[in-house]
Amino acid sequence: MDRKPSILIFIVAYNAESTIENILMRIPSDLLDDFDTEVLIIDDKSSDHTVSRCLETIQSGKIKFSTKVLVNPENQGYGGNQKIGYQYAIEHDFDCVALLHGDGQYAPEYLRDLITPVTKGEAEAVFGSRMMTPFGALKGGMPAYKFVGNKILTLFQNIMLKTSLSEFHSGYRAYSVKALKQIPFHLNTPDFHFDTEIIIQLILWGFRIAERPIPTYYGDEICYVNGLKYALDVVITTTKASMQRFGFFHECKYDVLHQHACNGQYEA
Repeated sequence: MDRKPSILIFIVAYNAESTIENILMRIPSDLLDDFDTEVLIIDDKSSDHTVSRCLETIQSGKIKFSTKVLVNPENQGYGGNQKIGYQYAIEHDFDCVALLHGDGQYAPEYLRDLITPVTKGEAEAVFGSRMMTPFGALKGGMPAYKFVGNKILTLFQNIMLKTSLSEFHSGYRAYSVKALKQIPFHLNTPDFHFDTEIIIQLILWGFRIAERPIPTYYGDEICYVNGLKYALDVVITTTKASMQRFGFFHECKYDVLHQHACNGQYEA
């Protein structure tokens, strides 16, 4: 028999005490029918009882997946936490890693939709998009200013990067671990625009990106993103990456041709 693809469901968690149990319980157990599945939760030094809630849920025996909880001794930031999870996926030789948020903003029920194109070799990255269904994000509770900002930033990025994604700003994603091994995500920011930087890297390295529609949910979770700073960071990093081919900027994380030098002592 052919072996099942190995999947890591990677949950980034920060002060998610009130939502993490629900997220864990909603991960579809039928994923085990087709995938060798493990769940990894990395708590980014929460100040609440996220970790103890995770452990209680695991010890209850209600979760069918092999589940591991790691705790960062110091807060690594949203991007920094992802770096640790992706490195874990690489070191443990998974085929695919799916990023899920512990705050309940993304529906675990859609994990199969994101994972399947990667495991079938149809794409190296799959993004859950809240913008593929017209006005679906607004109906799901996304504030109007965030909806408009998302649309404007995505349009700008599509123009600058010559892409046609419906959304750049969803944090619900699945990646081929083989692809992650080839891009220098470890050079990316620890901040929230890590998600933009890794998209740019996937594009520059020529990897295939697919999108799948997902529902939008906004509840009473606390948002830790400074919207104006995030938008500015996205604009700056997108502009630098798109202009690098003209020699106006140089950042090793976007240098496809000189990665060996960049990883050593390359200087711009």
